[in-house]
Amino acid sequence: MTDSSERVFQFIRIKTVRMKTGLSIASIYNKLKPESKYYDPDFPPQIKVGGGIVVWIEHEIDDWMNLQIKKSRNLAN
Repeated sequence: MTDSSERVFQFIRIKTVRMKTGLSIASIYNKLKPESKYYDPDFPPQIKVGGGIVVWIEHEIDDWMNLQIKKSRNLAN
């Protein structure tokens, strides 16, 4: 993983998270809720930026997607 100080940060909204991951809005939020049976501690948390707006950091979503690929191919540590 690249040091975060070397990365360019891009905020993305829920619509983009949905498009990138193929997950529904409900699935995304279920992955964030520890009480949900679909909770995923590896799924990146949203960031509140004000006015009821939440965003995600794009590279964190990309990293999570890469982890899912590795897990599905038994390549994860």
